[in-house]
Order: sequence, then C-alpha cells, then structure tokens
Amino acid sequence: VDAMAESKVKDMGLAEFGRKELDLAEHEMPGLMAARKEYGPAQPLKGLNVNGSLHMTIQTAVLIETLEALGAKVRWCSCNIFSTQDHAAAAIAKRGTCAVFAWKGETLPEYWWCTEQMMTVPGADGCDQLVDDGGDATLLMHKGKEYEEKFAKDGSLPDPNSTTNAEFKCILQ
Repeated sequence: VDAMAESKVKDMGLAEFGRKELDLAEHEMPGLMAARKEYGPAQPLKGLNVNGSLHMTIQTAVLIETLEALGAKVRWCSCNIFSTQDHAAAAIAKRGTCAVFAWKGETLPEYWWCTEQMMTVPGADGCDQLVDDGGDATLLMHKGKEYEEKFAKDGSLPDPNSTTNAEFKCILQ
C-alpha cells in the first residue's frame, strides 16, 4: 500500500517547508537522534506496526521518523482537531512510508474517520503498539472490542441515535 497515496492531509505542497523545519527540529531533539544512531542498525522495532494519535507537529514528525529508523511501520493521526501543523503532516506523508491522516480544523466526523484510518493496518490484524496521548484511540479500541464481543454473542450493535453526545455518535456510526 502506498502510504503517500493513502494519506489525507491539507496540502502536500507544504511538504518542502515541513522537511526544512524537521531538519532544524532534529538538532533540538538529541535524545531521538541518539536513539537512531545507537539502535537504528539493530532495527529493534522491525516488523512492528506502531500507530499513533498524537499532536501532528514537527516534533511528532521527528518521533515518527525515529520509529521508522528503528524499523517500525507507522500510521498516524492527530489527537486534536486544532493542533496539526499542516506542513509537518505533509512532510511525513510525502515520504511515502507513513500514512498520515491529519489536518488543522478537522470536523468531529473527520477526526474520528482519521482515527479509524490510523488504526486500520492494511494486511495486518491491527497494530502492535499504540501511541495515544489523548486517549481517544484507546477508547475506540476498547469500545470496538466490546461491541465485537456483544455482536458475536447476540448479533446486536449499538444504535448511534441512542446518544445525544455528538462525539459518541460519530464513534458509533
């Protein structure tokens, strides 16, 4: 699967600017750079699917590239509808190795769609590790398991109209 083609970001034209900022940010993140240098050759994360729901910023982009340098296959979304730095998302998506689903100003339905896309790993049965600082991806994972078990038991699924909470309605749809 072509990660760049699969990605959904605001503007791929921002990738070059994002790359320049990433290169600058690496100098401010010596711990991640040291991890790449020390552990990169051993590929300790090789074969692992690491999925993330974290603010999609330049600093997060450096983390994503570090996870990849250590061998992980990575998918990413933002944990907040307003925190994405669109140039960072474009820079990572443009590399074609990490599918990114994030743009500043997502609607609630778009946000939950992005989270679902991040958690859907083509050719695999989910992720091996989840990085989630907001808890929404973890909630989606637990609710999904709960609803799968309930469906297997009695064939029922929750009705999206059973709640007045707009965000939970998005999850159930």
